[in-house]
Amino acid sequence: MYSPVLVALVSTYISILLLNSFAVKLGLVDRPCTRKLHKGEVPLVGGMSVFFGVVTSLILCSDLNQVVILFVISAGIIVFIGVLDDKYDLSVRSRLIGQFLVGSILIFALGDYITNLGDLFSLGQINIKQFGVVFTLIAILAAINAYNMIDGIDGLLGALAIVSFTGIAVLGYENMHFSSYISIIFIASLLPFFLANLGVYPFKKLKIFMGDAGSMLIGLAIIWALVYSSQKTSLGEPIVRPVFALYVVAIPLMDMVAIMFRRISKGQSPFKPDRDHIHHIFMKAGFSSRQALAFITFSALFILSIGIYGEVTQMKELYLLIIIASLFLLYAFVIKRAWTVIKFFKLIQKGVI
Repeated sequence: MYSPVLVALVSTYISILLLNSFAVKLGLVDRPCTRKLHKGEVPLVGGMSVFFGVVTSLILCSDLNQVVILFVISAGIIVFIGVLDDKYDLSVRSRLIGQFLVGSILIFALGDYITNLGDLFSLGQINIKQFGVVFTLIAILAAINAYNMIDGIDGLLGALAIVSFTGIAVLGYENMHFSSYISIIFIASLLPFFLANLGVYPFKKLKIFMGDAGSMLIGLAIIWALVYSSQKTSLGEPIVRPVFALYVVAIPLMDMVAIMFRRISKGQSPFKPDRDHIHHIFMKAGFSSRQALAFITFSALFILSIGIYGEVTQMKELYLLIIIASLFLLYAFVIKRAWTVIKFFKLIQKGVI
């Protein structure tokens, strides 16, 4: 029996080495522009590398049941769509249609989707079975695009993905729930990418980006794992309450919602790219990309820790909802007053405050 973690690590590492050499020939590179300040052409092979690492580990080390097989197929399709987007810059409509189809495959082929939102208001369980399919499709689209939008500086997507998968893995580790198992495999596959994305040893000369293929894969995998960990499905009983999902995806979801509302308020498309994300605000305030990465990652860990504490102690779901809603409002307040926040940080750096 091979170690799934070791297989995922080694497979991803080898995939990075192999795909990196073909990226330029295939045109799978990210070029600098007004929104992208990196130097030179950077291969967009992180997503494919992580995908190959995860799939190799699942094939060699897992029971290939229907859930695993359909996830691999769906993940493969979303990665393919992402690769096309990385190379040809697909329209928003094309991406959303592809994401919708992938979500539909998972839901209708397996029959597993969100049917219970938990006891959010201390008035009893909120069952949405008749609206569950639509709700789950919206959740899938939201997760995929949230992780896609947050991918703006080196290391950020990898770090936040590892934080999210860690939250799922920790609470399901004791009985090795399948959602925990798949999360551990993803963490192992993400580690080589994370090092390569930061351009540190042993990837100092092999810097790569995740690309849309990777960010969409991450979003799909996280929401898929959350469905199986928070709902009664074909794989068994839930291991966490549904409200915990908000703590797992907190930073990417907060950033996406706040940015979309800000764009809509300006009369712009909610999908129009800009430089108003939280990591951009930190950098405009004078912080380095590594400092922004550290602060945002620790913030995500802090929020996740609250969620884990709430699950372990069985804190009332109403209280957990109030806490995360308050954090969402605080985040929206900061984003809306971005320039005030930037000026505040610059005054601190100058020693005025």
